[in-house]
Amino acid sequence: MRTADGDARNAPADLILRGGVVHTMAPGGPGATAVALRGGTVVRIGDDPGVLALAGAGTRVVDLAGRAVLPGINDAHLHGTWLGAMWPDTLFGDDAAPGPPPERPLHDDAARRRAILRTGDLAASLGITSYTEPGLGPGEDGGRTGAFGTAVAEQYRALAAEGRLRARITVLRLYGELDGPSDLEHFLAGLGAADGTTADPRWLRFAGVKIFADGIPPMRSAYTHHCYADGVRPSLLVAGGDDAEREANLARMIVAAHRAGQQVGVHATGDRSIDVTLDAVERARAERDVDLGHYIIHGDLVTGPQLRRMAALGVGLDTQPEIAVRTRSLVDDALGAGSAEAAWPLQAALDAGVTMCLTSDAPVLSPDWRRQIAAADAWMGAAADPRARMERLLRCYTVEPARQDAAASWKGTLAPGMAADLCVLAADPLTVTPAELPDVEVDLTVVDGRIVHDRTAPSPDRGAETV
Repeated sequence: MRTADGDARNAPADLILRGGVVHTMAPGGPGATAVALRGGTVVRIGDDPGVLALAGAGTRVVDLAGRAVLPGINDAHLHGTWLGAMWPDTLFGDDAAPGPPPERPLHDDAARRRAILRTGDLAASLGITSYTEPGLGPGEDGGRTGAFGTAVAEQYRALAAEGRLRARITVLRLYGELDGPSDLEHFLAGLGAADGTTADPRWLRFAGVKIFADGIPPMRSAYTHHCYADGVRPSLLVAGGDDAEREANLARMIVAAHRAGQQVGVHATGDRSIDVTLDAVERARAERDVDLGHYIIHGDLVTGPQLRRMAALGVGLDTQPEIAVRTRSLVDDALGAGSAEAAWPLQAALDAGVTMCLTSDAPVLSPDWRRQIAAADAWMGAAADPRARMERLLRCYTVEPARQDAAASWKGTLAPGMAADLCVLAADPLTVTPAELPDVEVDLTVVDGRIVHDRTAPSPDRGAETV
């Protein structure tokens, strides 16, 4: 039996889940059947009798009936406001390649607020208790969608202050255009003027900055060391007179952010853009040796040597396996037959020890994390130990994103003293194949000890009893 430090053993829990399988994702976690929550934290994990000892007059007890508990899902790359405006549409839709998004611009703060709240409801229904908004700021204040400017960041602040967020939010600032150009002057000005203070950083945290280094391979805009099959030679999106100046400016941005203590997420899909990014991080760490959790976003064409270098530098990887599955033929068309085979080396990333987060990039794709795990498994091929594979991929949606958020000390796993963020699946994910996972329902979602989604109950009280 494990109990939070300082826990008054006879103090009743607010909520107890019992009679199931609790996957804590923490060392020494297997074997639990119940978990008790109080005051927004986990207070006890263990067997049913030991945990039910914390049931009091006001405790809500949920019978899991064999269902499985996981830490809350953390999508480390999800455009929440844009998703709320577009859902149920996505850029990919049912096609193999992304298309133009529906024109549903958010013209005012009321519309932005509704979009954020709508995504909160959607996230709760999927067991998502945390997500990262990867790019909000002045670079998009005049953007067509209205979903990425500073006004969006202010709506997150307002909703957090009102206690209306249904998931914990991490924000990266954006000083260029979404999927577009940026320049050193505006980046440095924005970095110097940024206000990252929030009332409660556990609910809303401005972690750092996002930089678009390049585009994507199917559009022949990933910055690579070699020509595309049709002879195209793309450039970095960062402004500069030539390749050397653009590379130098990207490096200056990364080093400046590191000096300012800001985490950097770099959209980099080509091997050459990844090299420039890693060179800059190495330079920054030589100047100030502190691990700020910088990471590569997408990393489609990352190589084995680059992955080993990323692990050594503490550079993580946010990737979307479903994009790999869907765009395989497009990558081969752009880069030459067989090129996709070496792209998205997910197993190599795990083997190298890279902090790898599986993400949706919603609304590019659906925010359904179960689909990303299924796609990752399909892309990686047959596993010698399917159960171990599933557990490792689940960590890419729980433990690894918490590390990226610099929050592994208080979320991402279930243990006494950790945040009471969890979800309940209708079946134990370690007893199904990844291909079957998308059909396993998310029955319950709990954030900060509060039930925010209960699929099985038309009313708040069905399926639970007060002891």
